[in-house]
Formats: sequence, C-alpha cells, structure tokens
Amino acid sequence: MSQPTKIFGTDGVRGTANIHPVTVETALKLGRAAAHVFRNLEAQARGRGRHQIVIGKDTRLSGYMLENAISSGVLSMGVDVLFIGPLPTPGVAYATRSLRADAGIVITASHNPYADNGIKFFRADGYKLDDNIEREIENLVFSGEIENIRPTADAIGKAVRIDDALGRYIEFAKASFPRGMTLEGMKIVLDCANGAAYKATPCVLRELGAEITVYGAQPNGRNINENCGSMHPEAVCARVRENGAHLGIAHDGDADRVLLCDENGELIDGDDIMAIAALDMLARGTLAERTLVATVMSNAGLDAAITGAGGRIIRTAVGDKNVIDEMLRGGFNLGGEQSGHLIFRDNATTGDGLVAALQILRIMKQRGERLSKLKQCWTRYPQLVTNVKVREKKPFEQLDGVMDLVTKAESLVRPHGGRVFLRYSGTEPKARLLMEGPDEAMLKQWSGTIIDAIRKQVGA
Repeated sequence: MSQPTKIFGTDGVRGTANIHPVTVETALKLGRAAAHVFRNLEAQARGRGRHQIVIGKDTRLSGYMLENAISSGVLSMGVDVLFIGPLPTPGVAYATRSLRADAGIVITASHNPYADNGIKFFRADGYKLDDNIEREIENLVFSGEIENIRPTADAIGKAVRIDDALGRYIEFAKASFPRGMTLEGMKIVLDCANGAAYKATPCVLRELGAEITVYGAQPNGRNINENCGSMHPEAVCARVRENGAHLGIAHDGDADRVLLCDENGELIDGDDIMAIAALDMLARGTLAERTLVATVMSNAGLDAAITGAGGRIIRTAVGDKNVIDEMLRGGFNLGGEQSGHLIFRDNATTGDGLVAALQILRIMKQRGERLSKLKQCWTRYPQLVTNVKVREKKPFEQLDGVMDLVTKAESLVRPHGGRVFLRYSGTEPKARLLMEGPDEAMLKQWSGTIIDAIRKQVGA
C-alpha cells in the first residue's frame, strides 16, 4: 500500500500516540519540514538572530517522546528551539508572539483521552496556520525534498528552556481583565482537567482575589481529561453545589476551551457564553461589525437573541480554525463554538479558556448579577447531539438510506425553525448528528433512527 500523504486534520495532526501519524518518525519529519518552511517564509528571523520555534505541550505522558522528536527535527535544520514546557495552547500562541519566535508548536490532543496526542502549529503572529502552509509542510514530510539539507557544525540549531513562559502567560491573561477590578468576594470551583492549565488558571484567579477550590490539578501523564474537566462538566457542577460557590470553571486538557457552571450547579456552555458576551458587547458598542461568528453546531436560539438586539451571526463549518479564519476575513472580534472554544480577538489570537472565563467574570462583577441571571438573556431551542463511533468515515451518501432519513427528519423540523446536521468528527472516529426542533420526543425518535442506520453499516 502507498503511504498516506495527508496527516493534517481540522486541528493539526492528531491520533493515538506512537501509531501513525503521531509517531516519533513522523514528528521528526514534521519538525524538519516546519523548520524549513518557517525559515524560508522570512529571510530575517523575527528576533534578528537565528530563526526560532517555540515548543510547548500539555501533560500527556507521550509529550516527552514527541517533544524530543520534533525538536530534534527542528534543530537538524539549523533552527533554534525554545522549550516552554506544559502550558495551555493559547499560552503557546502568546509565547510565540512574546518571544518574537518565527513559529510555535504545541504538542496536545486537547480534549481527547491521554493515549492520544497531536501536534498543532502557530504562525509568528500567534494565529493558526493557513491551509497552504499546512499543505506545504505535509508535502515536505512525504516528498523527501529536504533530505539533503543537513546543516553541520555551528549551523545546527540549539535548544534553550524559557523559565518565565508561565509567568508571561499569567500576566497576559490578567491583562484581559479590567485594571483595578478584582474577584474579591467570589467563590469559584475550578477543574483544570489534569491538563495544561493546572498552574496558570489557579494562579490568575488567586492573584485577582478569588477564593478558589481546585480540582484536576494533579497531572500524572495519564489522567488528563479522565472523568474531569470540560469533557465531564457534571463533576464541576456537583462541586459547585457542594461548596456553595458562585460559579464553576472547567477546562479541557489544553485549556483552549472552557465550560462554566452557575451557582445552582447548572451548566453554562459555549453558546451561553457567546450569548452573554455578545449581548454585553452589543450594548457597549464594542462588538465589531455588530457580528458574532459561530459554527453550524450552535443553537438556533442564539440567532434570535443576537438579531433581536440588532446584531447578526455568521456561521462557519465546525472547528475553531474556521471560526478564526472568518473573524480575520471580516474583522470580527468575537466568535466561538458550543463546545467552549471562545475567541475574544481583542485579547487573544486563538481560543483561550482562561481569557473567556475572565470576560464572563468581568460582566458578573460589573453588573452585580449572578450567572444564573445572566444566562436568561436568551432562549435555547430544544437540541439533541448524538455521537456514534465508526470504523470508517464512508460518505453518508453511500450509506444505504441514511440521507433519506435525514431528509425526512428535516422536513418535519425545518418548518418550526429546526434543523438537522450530520457530519463526521475531524478529530475522532465518530459521526455526529445534531437535531433541533420544537418537539424533544420527535428529536429523540429520529436521532435514534438515523444513528442506528449509521451504526449498522459503519459502527465500530
């Protein structure tokens, strides 16, 4: 069989660690290819010396293996490496800009189980890579075109560890919160998912004056996202009730996501956060072009709330990279996903769970309102999202009767403002079905019928 030539998914390279494409061999090639591409994008390094690439990671055991492999590839091309250790993905993006590096690499599989890992890239300005740069790196990995480029002697790159990267990110995050405002008097439950935010978020909240109870901050390389964090928000919701806290904050493994919980232990997802933040920004006149960017997975009730306040929503395909690309194209400053990726572009270049949480805390403090009150600013349409594991991602059109069922379901919910959306996950071997409509029983019935048809044909 010929070797596959596409390894980038919707958010970098991702899969089971030590199985293609997330292997030492491929990581080494990715390091060499990335170093070559970024070195040739600009003849003069941003730091005016040798070209440099920042490398950060989350807390997975396999991060050590991949960090060494990808850094070896970078160094072998005559580019220096700046190690910043475990840091949230948005922290790597910020460090890339702050350290005037030519690119950033973060080794993470985000919300996936610990056995998975992945590799994401950032440009010098802290934004994710353009598709054409990804393709160029991908092509170099498999073409062998750079095999004969072998710097020697002092032309080989060197690696240094940046000891103050965590401190830099902490100060960056705090700067997104109004100067002079504190979190004194606020009791917060925090779940760091045993991931990359286990130091940063507790430190920021404490320094701003909050009383915090911290969970999921004892990473051991194997417990990232395990029954904790934003993948299991029921845990933080229960702890908010137990502790009588004002709210809960839950990150995923690399902390580019956040989900919240109000004082009653009720979940606040990305759609809630976008509604609260967008309506606040509309009222203050700070929402650029009076536009919120969301994905096709966000609830239809969000459109009604934003348009009712004189704004508009632009929808993109799933993936925070698609959201960011649309924000850059239109000059918009707020976007996100229901899953908890929130991009406040006045403060950050990528999804940042800590910065997003601070924006909601700001609104709570300025208005003197509890989160349960703030979330009443919009009405959620009944929605059902169902996942099914698949052994292959065969086009739905080639599955017997599946699209006929989808069409029938759409004909029933669309007249009432509902919708049906079926897609494969870009990061996991799953099919995802979203249904919205006025009748929850109908949604459950049709969702079960469609998912069963998929499971019978390509289910894992």
